[in-house]
Amino acid sequence: MEPTLLEGDRILVTKWRPDPLPLRRGDVVVFKDPASWLGPHDDEGGIRGAVQDVLTWTGLLPEDAGEHLIKRVIGLPGDVVECTDPDGPVRVNGEPLDEPYIAEGSRPCGTEFRVEVPEDYLWVMGDNRDNSADSRAHMGDPGGGTVPRDNVVGATFAVVWPLDRLGGLGNPFGDEAVSEND
Repeated sequence: MEPTLLEGDRILVTKWRPDPLPLRRGDVVVFKDPASWLGPHDDEGGIRGAVQDVLTWTGLLPEDAGEHLIKRVIGLPGDVVECTDPDGPVRVNGEPLDEPYIAEGSRPCGTEFRVEVPEDYLWVMGDNRDNSADSRAHMGDPGGGTVPRDNVVGATFAVVWPLDRLGGLGNPFGDEAVSEND
């Protein structure tokens, strides 16, 4: 997600998105790995697993970040997301996106594709497009690279550490953001 987020950044995530507030195109979301994008997971079992579950449930232990990813929402349910030129812009419903957050020197598309985002799914992409294993890299996986809306943990809204990066992430699409309820 560079340059928006850097390795070692600590973020705040609101669980108000996707419910009760709708997700918006441009939101940076944390989501549970939809189809082993991160590879196989080791599940803790037995007493150790039970203790971890209780500590996580009470908030004394964070959820396993090793099973979560963070990407930017590009396509909402019903959107047609496409790239007809690897060096050209990402288009949503035929309109090119203005994406000032993309890493300098990174190509917006990188590859040609066209996908219609199914109901209750999202299309996500990283901001460092040439180095992001996002929806484009998983088009051959179950779900065709889309992420189930139910896998979304929440939307990021601030970097809180390190202090020299303290600040809000805000939605780059501002008031013109399109929500999944539109």
